[in-house]
Amino acid sequence: MDVGPHRDLLGELASSIRSKTDLKFGVYHSLMDWFHPLYLRDKFTLFTEQMFVKQKSIPELHELVNAYNPEVIWSDGDWEAPDSYWTAKEFLAWLYNESPVKDTVVVNDRWGSGIPCKHGSYYTCTDRYNPGVLIEHKWENCMTLDKASWGYRRNAKLSDYLTTAELVQEVVETVSCGGNILINVGPTKDGIITPIFEERLRDLGSWLKVNGKAIYSTKPWTFQNDTLTSGVWYTQGSENDVDQTVYAIVLEWPKERQLLLGSPKLTKDSKLSILGGTGQLEWSQTSMGILVQLPERDSLSTDWAWVVRIEGIVN
Repeated sequence: MDVGPHRDLLGELASSIRSKTDLKFGVYHSLMDWFHPLYLRDKFTLFTEQMFVKQKSIPELHELVNAYNPEVIWSDGDWEAPDSYWTAKEFLAWLYNESPVKDTVVVNDRWGSGIPCKHGSYYTCTDRYNPGVLIEHKWENCMTLDKASWGYRRNAKLSDYLTTAELVQEVVETVSCGGNILINVGPTKDGIITPIFEERLRDLGSWLKVNGKAIYSTKPWTFQNDTLTSGVWYTQGSENDVDQTVYAIVLEWPKERQLLLGSPKLTKDSKLSILGGTGQLEWSQTSMGILVQLPERDSLSTDWAWVVRIEGIVN
């Protein structure tokens, strides 16, 4: 607090999040400081010296943990040096055995070159990581609305930003494969979220307001992607869902409103409906799969993707 605004901005943010929301509070920390003279000096020695780590990086991490008790530590800036240079093992041993958050904290996998996608409470691997299939370890897709930058760019073109449809697709495919999604927007130097970012986030919010049951508190189903219609991704209701409902998320509106599904196995008692719609959907068993008749598109309250709720599935 000796410089800048002379306020503990991180402390104020942590207090506000904890008192006004049910969100978990996490911190981002870059191990690397691109132009810090001590870091450049260590780099010049091919990281045989650790002046930067001992005097800046590790003390910062200890301060973040002891002062703010984060539930998530999102480490970054590790790739130029091995974990031994960053003393990552020593810090993580303290974090999980002695720190004030040892029983609650989770960390990502960016703690040294060669570590991503191998060690961590959850994997981030590379930016915009999305395996497209179900993997054993928990993972996260950290991605940006600006395709080229994590920060704000005044000279960005409209085509540089994800469309709402592309953003919804990222969310759907990520959750279907068991991942978390971390959506980045770059504020201006004044801390303002510009209109195009706001529009994308509000669009996503309006879509989730109707279709959130297919996203929140769900888990991966037996199939992630439909075996016949590639633009369909699946999620399954939580274990508290006695019907074990499956959601088929349709990214492209089908011709003639007829949706062909190859993955689900149904019985005569199975029921299909569409989130945001009314009544049951008509469906039939064909030689190829389940043929579902969707309602008129104009009768539905959302664009970009549509969710068919399937009850009474047998596989």
